[in-house]
Amino acid sequence: MSDTFLIKGMRETIDRILQAVENQEKIILFGDADPDGVASVIILKEALEILGNPPEFVYFPNREKEGYGINRTALSFLRGKSPAILIALDCGIGNFEEIEIANKMGFEVILIEHHKVLDRLPKASIIVDTEQKDDKYPFKGLCTAGVAYKLAKVMLFEAQKSFEPEKLLELAMIATLSDQMPLVCENQKLIEDGLLSLKYTKRQGLKSLIETCGINDFSENEVKEKIIPPLASASTKDQKNEAYLLLTEKSYEKTDKIAKSLLKKSKLRKERAREIFEEALLKIDDSLPLIFLGEKDWPLTLTGTIASKLYQKYQKPTFVFKKEKIESQGSVRTPREMDSVKAMNFCSGLLETYGGHSQASGFRIKTENLEKFKICLVDYFNRSDISSN
Repeated sequence: MSDTFLIKGMRETIDRILQAVENQEKIILFGDADPDGVASVIILKEALEILGNPPEFVYFPNREKEGYGINRTALSFLRGKSPAILIALDCGIGNFEEIEIANKMGFEVILIEHHKVLDRLPKASIIVDTEQKDDKYPFKGLCTAGVAYKLAKVMLFEAQKSFEPEKLLELAMIATLSDQMPLVCENQKLIEDGLLSLKYTKRQGLKSLIETCGINDFSENEVKEKIIPPLASASTKDQKNEAYLLLTEKSYEKTDKIAKSLLKKSKLRKERAREIFEEALLKIDDSLPLIFLGEKDWPLTLTGTIASKLYQKYQKPTFVFKKEKIESQGSVRTPREMDSVKAMNFCSGLLETYGGHSQASGFRIKTENLEKFKICLVDYFNRSDISSN
């Protein structure tokens, strides 16, 4: 377990949470609304419950209305809950202005992340992210739920609290596969143990999802094809995400209903993605070194899916966005030799926020700057010296 403390910020975060538990301080969990963010929040939430200080509030942003990460709408809603520790999971590393606002509102912000660090760090109290320059943890392939699992395990051990690690491990496994993390080193063991935990799960939401989706051999492929798509199709209403509600609910009647609803949504989402993909094919400009497309009726939650499909077909850097009147947001996919975050850093003066992984990331931009952003990206990808190294 001592290796866990090689992750920069891990020791400080565990000490701070245990201090907050002892003093019964308010803790708010803020998670990205994808399976990794949801799994991370649940892992930390259940650890806090075992420690005897459950979170004061759990918040997931509505991606279509609020976009990704910490945002002003969310902070306005949470304003009355300060002072409190605001722990953001799977988001926040690029939210410079929003975190400064949160600080002024009386929140103590802790980030638990795994996305690429940009040219500077936000002014959070503590940042846990293996991508930080002076982080000494040897494996950089953990998703946020993998980091949260290690944090929870060590924290509960230090507090001498008994818990069922398999209940958290199965969540970390799903998140690792969902985020398409490299299945090497400790992720291999995490997947193997997580699949075994899933087979014997005590989590009612997973039991219902397994029953609804027809899981048979509990393989890696079955999880990718049957478990993850319904969880990824979950929407957020009143700060609660449907996948979160499914995975934390104990009533069979409720989990059965949610699981069936998510499966239906997953099928509709797949069909809508196919329609947008066909539409996008007619708009591609073959003369450009990248694909840069967006429409007002393309859901933000599908931009990543469409970008992935277009990238796989054309093997070009792909930027797909939902075009709004004032601000537009989108997703990026790039070949392995091209770093999407570096590309956006080259054009950062035009962007409101951006970040993610080298080959999979996202951005928010003033709509009036879209054409300038496109021109800047064309300039960047026409250079001969770009690489992800």
